Amino acid sequence: MPENGRVSDVRHVDVRHVLVLPDRDSAEAVAEELPDRFPVDEEPQLVRDALAGEDDAEDAQWLVVVEDPAKRLDSAALDAFAAEYDGWLETP
Repeated sequence: MPENGRVSDVRHVDVRHVLVLPDRDSAEAVAEELPDRFPVDEEPQLVRDALAGEDDAEDAQWLVVVEDPAKRLDSAALDAFAAEYDGWLETP
């Protein structure tokens, strides 16, 4: 037990990478190709992200969410990969 009598609060923090793509086709292509190019344990998730105040599906970005609990994925490499599809890696 630590000297101050308190047990340290150690929390496991999962890392989540969010790639932002301009349309659904790009997001689906990224989600399909990502496991071939990067060591991911789980299938990437697709999420539609409507822009604030917009109802039109054409005004939506698509997100590819990648869980990385082992912190094995390189952010710069993910950003470059997303850029191949006119997207980017969202920074926290």
